[in-house]
Formats: sequence, structure tokens, C-alpha cells
Amino acid sequence: MGRPWSQRARQTLALVLLGTLAACNTAPPQEGFRDPAALIGATSRYDAARFAGDWQVRAAFPGDGDLQAVRFARQGPSFVEHRQSCDATGLCAPRRVLWEASEQGPGRYKLRARQGGAEKALWVLWVDEGFRTAVIGAPDGRYGWILDREASGGADRIAAAQQILDFNGYDIGALQIRR
Repeated sequence: MGRPWSQRARQTLALVLLGTLAACNTAPPQEGFRDPAALIGATSRYDAARFAGDWQVRAAFPGDGDLQAVRFARQGPSFVEHRQSCDATGLCAPRRVLWEASEQGPGRYKLRARQGGAEKALWVLWVDEGFRTAVIGAPDGRYGWILDREASGGADRIAAAQQILDFNGYDIGALQIRR
């Protein structure tokens, strides 16, 4: 028969077990740029016909620094990202990424890449009354964009868009605004 555990060994074991239980009870690490516990919703103002067309990316989170513009198709469910790809020598070229879009509800889409089949959610979180400025995001927080019909101007609408991202749980401190 073995020796009984010392008081110190029992205390150490209890602390290890408590630490293990505490680790199991913590939230998973946050992926993306939004708090997953925050509520998020697509705008009720969304109108596909008015939303269609070209948009300039005025702000985005890290990882989308090469995204310059997007186009929502007027006919057919598609979405196009216009990106700028640069090589190690600094030579840059435009690149288009095509997505098939299936509507999941007003202002909510499931996108599937035409090449490779990658998928992502796209939600229109806000659009101003004149459909000049919009906020796009994903419930998982992996991306979020402020879009505008123009490459400059509309500072009041861009500021409002930042507030919408913040309200929907995004870390706007990480947002990269383009001037």
C-alpha cells in the first residue's frame, strides 16, 4: 500500500483541477474583428435594385487592404471584388474575385467563390437614405467594410458607418480608414 498524499500534494492537485475547470469554462478565442456575443442585424432599409452597382471601399479591417471596390450585379445573383495584387518587387495589377450570391433574407447573402468554392456570409448592416454609403459585414466578424459610391467626401456618413460597425460589435480600433 502506497503512502498517503501529503497536504501540500492535495492542495497542488486541487489547484491544477480548478485551473483545468476554469480553462474549460472560458469563451473560445475571438476570430475576426467583432465580439461574437454582440447582436448583429441586417438593415431593413435594404433594396437590392438601389444597392446594385459600383461601390468604393472607404474602410476595411486588416486582411482586406488590397480590396479597392466592389460591384453588386444589377441582374443575376453575383458580386465582384476588385482587388490590387502586388508582387515582391512592388509591381501591382488589378484582380477580380467573382462570387455567386444567394439571398438568405433581406440584405443577407451567402457568397460562393466561382473559383475554389470558398464561402462567406455578406450582410448589409446599414445604408444611408440616399444609398451613397453602406456598411457590409459578416456575422463571424472575419471582415467588415465601409463602402461609398465615391472615393472621397461624405465624412459625416463615413463617421456614421463607423458607429454602426461599433454598435454591431466590431473593433473599430482595428478599422483602416482610407482618405
